[in-house]
Amino acid sequence: MITTAPAVDTTTKTTPVTSRKTFDPKASALTTLTWILCIGFFFPVLWMVLTAFKQEKDAATPTPKLFFAPTLSEFHSVLGSGVGTAILNSLFATVVSMILVLLLGVPAAFALSLRPVRKTRDALFFFISTKMLPIVAAIIPLYVIVGKIGMLDNIWTLIILYTSMNLPIAVWMMRSFFLEVPGELLEAASMDGASLWTSVREVILPLISPGIAATALICVIFSWNEFFFAVNMTAVQAQTVPVALVGFMSSEGLFYAKLSAASVLAALPVVLCGWIAQNKLVRGLSFGAIK
Repeated sequence: MITTAPAVDTTTKTTPVTSRKTFDPKASALTTLTWILCIGFFFPVLWMVLTAFKQEKDAATPTPKLFFAPTLSEFHSVLGSGVGTAILNSLFATVVSMILVLLLGVPAAFALSLRPVRKTRDALFFFISTKMLPIVAAIIPLYVIVGKIGMLDNIWTLIILYTSMNLPIAVWMMRSFFLEVPGELLEAASMDGASLWTSVREVILPLISPGIAATALICVIFSWNEFFFAVNMTAVQAQTVPVALVGFMSSEGLFYAKLSAASVLAALPVVLCGWIAQNKLVRGLSFGAIK
């Protein structure tokens, strides 16, 4: 009779090793320095927001007041002074110019990347060379031309200028995003019978949508904050937010609470756009960084 020996458990039980975090003075010092820098950069914004909810007597005190009764009176005063029209002008000029930049920049970037044209380097250099000329050197001929055609103090003048200002940057950014897309995708789509427009619309554009969002947000920021063209080409009807903010600095003095309230209203649309598109923005700015 054959008897089988009981199986011997050869597995050894290991006790879990608990890792203890050692104190690293360099890492702690770097973390502390980072927090100090972040707080230092954010503190002016926080102080602006707090001042916007103060009355002028509380905002103009020699000793800063941290405890006060919040009020919305300065916001009502700012909106009643005509800043609402300037916000609408900036919103219209920013959105329309951004759409035009994308409509012109996406095909141009595609033609310079996945479907390169002749003398691609010359075209790219031409785009970027337009940013080398200082704006102050071109403002006089631009002002004369705009005045001759009767387009001074017209919002469409700013739209054209903002489009031409942002288009070179958009083409260069979008081209870098297109270059990260494998060309084999277009070949596979064409073999399946898809046309070029169908391949771009259903294959390429969904892949680079984070890059489009990042480019659009940068164009929005540049257009919304632009001051030099707006202050020279507009007066009343096409006045934008940066020009309207200058009106709160008068010879009578600085109205800190009112200026802070106007600044909060001016910064709010861009902050909301960045917050809404933050996921695509992070993906777009890091597009192609890791392969």
